[in-house]
Amino acid sequence: MLRFLTAGESHGKALIGIIEGMVAGLEIKEEDINKELSLRKKVFGRSERAFEEADKIEILSGIINGKTIGSPICLKLSNKEKKFENESVPRPGHADLAGAMKYNFRNIHLVSERASARETAMRVAIGTIAKKFLSEFNVEFFSHTLMIGGIRTSLKLKDFNNELRQKRDKSDLYCIDEKVICKMKEKINEARKKGDTLGGISEILIRGLPPGIGSYVHYDKRLDYCLAGALMSIPSVKAVEIGEGILGSESFGSDFHDSISYNGKILRKTNKSGGIEGGVSNGETIILRLYVKPVPTLKNPLPSFDIVTKELKKAPYYRSDICVVPSIGIIGEAVSAWEIARLFLEKFGGDTLTEVKRNFNIYNSNLRLFELK
Repeated sequence: MLRFLTAGESHGKALIGIIEGMVAGLEIKEEDINKELSLRKKVFGRSERAFEEADKIEILSGIINGKTIGSPICLKLSNKEKKFENESVPRPGHADLAGAMKYNFRNIHLVSERASARETAMRVAIGTIAKKFLSEFNVEFFSHTLMIGGIRTSLKLKDFNNELRQKRDKSDLYCIDEKVICKMKEKINEARKKGDTLGGISEILIRGLPPGIGSYVHYDKRLDYCLAGALMSIPSVKAVEIGEGILGSESFGSDFHDSISYNGKILRKTNKSGGIEGGVSNGETIILRLYVKPVPTLKNPLPSFDIVTKELKKAPYYRSDICVVPSIGIIGEAVSAWEIARLFLEKFGGDTLTEVKRNFNIYNSNLRLFELK
């Protein structure tokens, strides 16, 4: 079974990630992980902290001479900035108050140090290994920014290619629509001047996944259950849409569902289901949209109170991001890759990459029988 665990605080010595169950024989390079980590932080609207941390991965175990050996993989991300403070005024929108009440703390930093989105840096590193595994089976991921602060692109992607990926990477908002990038940046600058923050929507497309990943037989094996739950665990993500789920809520079934036809192979003219039917991948591109709330740490803070003295106060302000929507897309790719890799290995099994490929090829041969007359 593929699983992982992370440890560490936002301003602690380091973040640690441990992966158990990854097959032997998978080639992993530190530079591949570091590239994804760089994509997570170097976007317009992030705080100075994002640029101060080096975010260079250190592989401590489980990978020798650039290949996995089947034993637990241990990863380390050192924190350059190490500090710990005392604060008893919780910030609205954070885990501060609920976490303090849960654990009977009087210092909100005992909550915020772990609840911080800094933890997602390690999940990106872990997810990169999952993406690398899935790339051996031609499964690819692509995220881009759909909307920031109400400024939305009118482009609708059904697929992606290397040209689009390069265009995405050149944009410091990870938006592929040049017509709206300047307006998005203006909106972010407006929020910065007001001491405010902005949310938006990031879209993730996953291509190349065969039919049959996930299952309808138990609720917790459904692919949409696994993806939505994992994506909702990313700080600031408040809703997940699969395909045209929101549109479907106001449509007739005859207008919404994807009709199936056959012309030498199975065909669907539309993909409103977003590549998942009945909790199982159907072979179409998986389409996910992450709805991101504004960052809750505000330079012009909201009212709060001191949990020790009970005195009414303004929430404290710490250096924070203005907009994290582009970064959420990169994190979402990693989180999605992990869930898919986990279900992928459940289905195809094996201790080595060679074994999994053999089982995968047998399954693909069986799938082709559905398309033969």
